[in-house]
Amino acid sequence: MNWYGMKAIYYFEMARTWRTLMQSIASPVLSTSLYFVVFGSAIGSRMGDIDGISYGAFIIPGLVMLSLLSQSISNASFGIFFPKFSGTIYEVLSAPVSPFEIVVGYVGAAATKSIVLGLITLATARIFVDYSIVHPMWMLAFLVLTSVTFSLFGFMIGIWADDFQKLQIIPLMIITPLTFLGGAFYSINMLPEPWQSLTLFNPVVYLISGFRWSFYGVADVGIGVSLGMTGLFLALCMAGTYWIFKTGYRIKA
Repeated sequence: MNWYGMKAIYYFEMARTWRTLMQSIASPVLSTSLYFVVFGSAIGSRMGDIDGISYGAFIIPGLVMLSLLSQSISNASFGIFFPKFSGTIYEVLSAPVSPFEIVVGYVGAAATKSIVLGLITLATARIFVDYSIVHPMWMLAFLVLTSVTFSLFGFMIGIWADDFQKLQIIPLMIITPLTFLGGAFYSINMLPEPWQSLTLFNPVVYLISGFRWSFYGVADVGIGVSLGMTGLFLALCMAGTYWIFKTGYRIKA
């Protein structure tokens, strides 16, 4: 195991975060804070409780997950795309580091940024809304698992994209709408049929539901199902990454 090579990639990506602190950390935290102000304080104060939880507190897990998914994908996809764009990817591929070590370096850095961002967002939410965390260890587990899973997904997007515009297609056109429709601002039990049943085909539902359960002990779907679906998506991303390096898809051509 080439620990030095992995740490070099990891530290390089983390250093890029500190060089772009406003874009990497401050901007997403500010954007999420606006949601807390508008939906949590302004609108939430005029709405009733959902499952015995104030609306402002109810939407916190969904807003954190919205930020987590988008930033995990963005950080990981740009991290591997830019070496492709600049041509330095061949230096990484020719170095004595295995594909596994390359993925650990890039995905580990992207996941770390997302976890830090998620924790900062939770701390910021405390300023606007009072909330509790019933299962803090499960909350951290979902935070880490989701960050790693979608950083892997973003890594594959970065390999697939051949221009900067394509980096934004999937996060903006697919992930963000799925998050808004996945119960970030409401319980799916509030939906009439057949929309309630159709929503269960949205994979983001299981992420938000499990994350919300770790806060308040209530969920739209069983916690076991949420963990299973998250694990399944992680396995698919791992399989996709393995196939990319095995075939050299868009990295050796």
